[in-house]
Amino acid sequence: MFRRLMTFEEAKQVINEQLNLGVLGEEETPLLEAYNRVLGENVVSALDIPPFNRSTVDGYAVKAEDTFGAEENQPAKLATLGMVSVGEQPKIRVGKGETAEIVTGAPIPEGADAVVMVEDTDKTGFELRVFRAVTRDENVMKRGADIKKGETVLKAGQVLGASEIGVLAALGLTKVQVFKVPVVAVLSTGAEVTEPGKELPDGKIYDINAYSLSTAVRESGGKPVYLGVVPDDKAELRKALKHALASADMVLTSGGVSVGPKDFTPQIVNSLGEPGVFISGIAVKPGKPTTVALIGKKPVFSLPGHPTSALLQFHLLARPILQLMSGRSATEVKTVKALAVARMFSAKGRRTFVMVKLKRDKSNRRVVESVETGASGAISTLAKADGFVEIPENHQFIDAGEEVVVTLLKGAL
Repeated sequence: MFRRLMTFEEAKQVINEQLNLGVLGEEETPLLEAYNRVLGENVVSALDIPPFNRSTVDGYAVKAEDTFGAEENQPAKLATLGMVSVGEQPKIRVGKGETAEIVTGAPIPEGADAVVMVEDTDKTGFELRVFRAVTRDENVMKRGADIKKGETVLKAGQVLGASEIGVLAALGLTKVQVFKVPVVAVLSTGAEVTEPGKELPDGKIYDINAYSLSTAVRESGGKPVYLGVVPDDKAELRKALKHALASADMVLTSGGVSVGPKDFTPQIVNSLGEPGVFISGIAVKPGKPTTVALIGKKPVFSLPGHPTSALLQFHLLARPILQLMSGRSATEVKTVKALAVARMFSAKGRRTFVMVKLKRDKSNRRVVESVETGASGAISTLAKADGFVEIPENHQFIDAGEEVVVTLLKGAL
């Protein structure tokens, strides 16, 4: 079904134009289930945090002026009134020449404006000797010092991790408004593919792609739904794809997109609705047969059957769309510069992505070498690779010793 191959840049532009779908809506979720969800609205604090002036140390609440001039050989002497504990409203009022024992986190009693640390004092009976002067507000966390009432503490689009959920809990919230998680149907095709867990017949391989792609979907903010392996049968594939479109927001298929007699995935996808297939082949290596469609408002990425090609093209093309659908900002790619150890060749007329491994040479320079791909279906290529080097269509090769930009697949090194 291949017509004129799109360039890689053309394909990205068309995908962004055709699949400008946005988020899928919002929903409310319990705070304890909000981890890794994307906040759907700004959160404005309805109260001050802390809601009262509190002590940041164990010690004695005082009027700061009563300690002025206090030192080791000439301590200030104050009368103790009692103790202020956490979780209670102080009933003590500190007057001139008086003090109240206080613990970390407890409210500052009326009349006091500072706290002397316990190690700078000595108590005998009802008399406290203070050996170090304190200034006004010393060892006191003022009301609203952390979060002020009316302050926007979190913004829509933030991914909720442990610290963000802690902030929401501090505001007294038990539920939070989040963007809906895109459901992504994942299915594999091919007579040679068997689901893991089953006996492996002669001539077959286990389904690699569905598991690697499902994990990539989860990493990108989606919820994968594995629909199993579909045989090379048009009726079965049509039935599976219709089910996938009915039950998911995005569909990922692998296999059946090349030019073989049983590679009819693009034709069937195209027959399922408008506007249909708008990319059928991209001038890249690996991943030339990649097909992209829009059925109604649901994107369908039909990826090659080779594991490295499928996962790479998912990261390059499908992942940014999925992140936008989930309300996440497209992840900024991390790159490093390195020197090529040996010559890297491109495929003539195609944008070539060479899987590479980073290391240090004897001079401690960062260098990069190609990962041996073996056969085109080798999954170990991506497991071994730290990233890839992109060679433009009009370049025949990258020479040994040439500086290259490596796009990292596994985060910063």
